[in-house]
Amino acid sequence: MSALDLLKTRRSVKPMEMTGPAPSAAEIETMLTVASRVPDHGKLAPWRFIVFEGDARRAFGESIAKVFQANRADATPDQIEFERNRLVRAPLVIAVVSRAAPHAKIPEWEQTMSAGASAMSLVMAAHALGYAASWLTEWYAYDRAVLDALGLSAEERLAGYVHIGTPMRPPEDRERPKLDTIVTHYGK
Repeated sequence: MSALDLLKTRRSVKPMEMTGPAPSAAEIETMLTVASRVPDHGKLAPWRFIVFEGDARRAFGESIAKVFQANRADATPDQIEFERNRLVRAPLVIAVVSRAAPHAKIPEWEQTMSAGASAMSLVMAAHALGYAASWLTEWYAYDRAVLDALGLSAEERLAGYVHIGTPMRPPEDRERPKLDTIVTHYGK
């Protein structure tokens, strides 16, 4: 399959529709290498990665559940358990952290887009290796207490959690925008 054909087949898969095996250590290193080869004006590396494997997924899920419970006094045990299991839905989760910061020459917006490109490259690398991936944010990507528990500085933001695993079944495609509805040609 050509690289273009591969790109045309990328499809998000819900984490609950993923199973093992998870990518190997060598495959994770390959995916992170690809994710770090994105446009990066000024060579700032305005992103970093946090890898959740094995028991680390549940351990951080405890932090998510504690924050959820603190924010929701009316939370039911089932809701708290759901939050606790956020990262165990897929066998591997990689958080992409945006480290965009003021710079004399490089606008923060460019740095933020670089972090987004890094997350998308991670998704594509997983797909190229035959895995399913889903780039999610959800509430816990924006909650300061969760970000503090994750060790993010006050200036860092979460670009998203990329859930990676083996699809339980071939993913179904969805309708995509027709190009004539999203493309214009300047001057025509």
